[in-house]
Amino acid sequence: MASILDSVNQRTQMVGQNRLELLLFRLSGQQRFGINVFKVREVLQCPRLTSIPRRNRLVRGVAHIRGQAISIIDLSLATGGPAITDIENRFIIIAEYNRTVQGFLVGGVDRIININWENIMPPPKGAGRDAYLTAVTEIDNKLVEIIDVERILADISPVSTELSDDVKNQPITVAKENLTILITDDSAVARGQIKRALESLEIPLEVKKNGKEALDWLKEKAKEVDGNVQPHVPVLVSDVEMPVMDGYTLTAEIKADPNLADVRVILHTSLSGVFNQAMVKKVGADDFIAKFHPDELATAVKKWLNAENIVAETE
Repeated sequence: MASILDSVNQRTQMVGQNRLELLLFRLSGQQRFGINVFKVREVLQCPRLTSIPRRNRLVRGVAHIRGQAISIIDLSLATGGPAITDIENRFIIIAEYNRTVQGFLVGGVDRIININWENIMPPPKGAGRDAYLTAVTEIDNKLVEIIDVERILADISPVSTELSDDVKNQPITVAKENLTILITDDSAVARGQIKRALESLEIPLEVKKNGKEALDWLKEKAKEVDGNVQPHVPVLVSDVEMPVMDGYTLTAEIKADPNLADVRVILHTSLSGVFNQAMVKKVGADDFIAKFHPDELATAVKKWLNAENIVAETE
């Protein structure tokens, strides 16, 4: 138990400091890519793969690991590159995204680095693989690209954004006039999923691509209303992993600002693991939801909209 707590304490020291750990890897060439260590369960030399009928072309087969059948996705193919060859001498990264476990076939694994989110930028427009990237950074004077895994998973197995009738019929008990729900996520696919899931609430949605954009918008809103933002922006739905400023740091900044502190923050993330609840508690988020289940997201938003301390101002 002590070792688990020590591990939690060590990891949560980065929370609110806008830092993360990246596992660096290569695909079919020398270009390096990165994945958040929090999403990685383990890295293995690629085992024997079992072919499955009518599989998606991006899935090279299934690996049987510790009693679990795991689909192995060729990340090079998934990002528009050539298929990875000589796979028996390659590696798989076992990771957990959006409540499921996947294996990502990669050409080679480099090392783990600790980096500040401020040094991670949105991908440049016009980059060859920009449609599959959420961010880029520079390590040892070389570009490192961070792949939009949510887009790849959506290409392979699209998720429904439709709400059930039960959730659609859950009432909103506050006046909707002058309200805005703020959304921030660096993945274009995730932003679209969230917007479609919340459109039925019939409340305007303001969408930002990272925590810095969201925080700047909230501060401008506070100037506009000359004080407490919460009667106008009662709920923020935020991703955790974002360039420039992550969701944990965004939450901590919001809760430290008297004009923003009453905004309810729902962290909505593909991250899952034993450390998340400790992190959420540390930064003061109001809710934590693993991606992507539209009913759970809409239910959480309605819950905080209907909370007793939310008083919507009307004209």
